[in-house]
Amino acid sequence: MRKFVLLLLIMIGANCSAQQISTDTIKSPTPDKNYVRTLHHDSLSSSFLIIIPKEVKAHYHANHTEQVVVLSGTADMMLGDQNLHIKAGDVIIIPKGTKHSALVTSTDPLKIISVQAPYFDGTDRILIEK
Repeated sequence: MRKFVLLLLIMIGANCSAQQISTDTIKSPTPDKNYVRTLHHDSLSSSFLIIIPKEVKAHYHANHTEQVVVLSGTADMMLGDQNLHIKAGDVIIIPKGTKHSALVTSTDPLKIISVQAPYFDGTDRILIEK
């Protein structure tokens, strides 16, 4: 799994110097809230480590495709009209415009790497009201 994450980070960061990031040692400073740490970004893509203790509310991205790699934890995920159970090792592709959410089912937080393309500044996150 670590080799896959390293390869993924090197591929998306081709325009910068190669780097290795150990996600095992990164902890959330706010354990009861979602934590987002930028790993890399350029004009083409952004990658983040996200630690989710409880949930990600339903939303979509109008202009971004997102790829999620689950590092640890489990969750029930709504992805469009599908309901998935996700776990460590899973890779989820979320095309732009696809509604998605996650409800953590493990006692430990869900830890993921999220790669968004093109560059993501956080403004293309459209919440869905129930």
